[in-house]
Amino acid sequence: MFTLRDVQKVYAGRPALGPITLDLPAGRTTVLIGPSGCGKSTLLRLLIGLAGPHKGVVAFDGAPVTPETARSVRLRVGYVIQDGGLFPHLTARANVTLMARHLGRDREAIAARVDELAALTRFPADGLDRRPGELSGGQRQRVGLMRALMLDPDALLLDEPLGALDPLVRADLQAELREIFRALRKTVVLVTHDLGEATYFADRVVLLRDGRIVQEGSPGDLWHRPADPFVTRFVQAQRGPEVPA
Repeated sequence: MFTLRDVQKVYAGRPALGPITLDLPAGRTTVLIGPSGCGKSTLLRLLIGLAGPHKGVVAFDGAPVTPETARSVRLRVGYVIQDGGLFPHLTARANVTLMARHLGRDREAIAARVDELAALTRFPADGLDRRPGELSGGQRQRVGLMRALMLDPDALLLDEPLGALDPLVRADLQAELREIFRALRKTVVLVTHDLGEATYFADRVVLLRDGRIVQEGSPGDLWHRPADPFVTRFVQAQRGPEVPA
């Protein structure tokens, strides 16, 4: 679904990412993990065209992501950031339906889709007409997910979507998100710094350090077959769930 070939990204004269070559398979959940500043969020922004590479090619569904194609890519890719990234002056319903209304979609179809997504994300119907400031952190994150899914995208990108939540709410949302990913069978790319969370979600994990790929494979590969001493240190520093078989 996404491919990167010899991609490099530079900020203020300093390399932020790359060079990396990576394939992100369709219909699977890939988790990007690594310490702060390793390039995870930069990679996600390249995938959706919010930033462009200085070298190399980023492609979506076989076509390069460029300034000219970025808008069409964003209509096919849902994007969720920490705390939902909602417009504070709009209600939850207005946040969710913003792009669909901009595109002139049928009102009845929009309303039906909102009801469908509220059921999918277990969002309370009486919360749809509240503004983000009147919602809990978990509810705001559900609204952000609903907005990302509104146009039924082919792929879903999530940047630390649960990082700002308290542990109990986070655990509940983790279970619900994994259930949603499995039910929808979409291509999912999720960014986290938590190896336990990566293990919980991932079909495949990509571990980054200083903008480069250190290791990619199954969660069990990182636990049991580390590629170098940094992988071992990273795994040992994490206090995640039980080690997978």
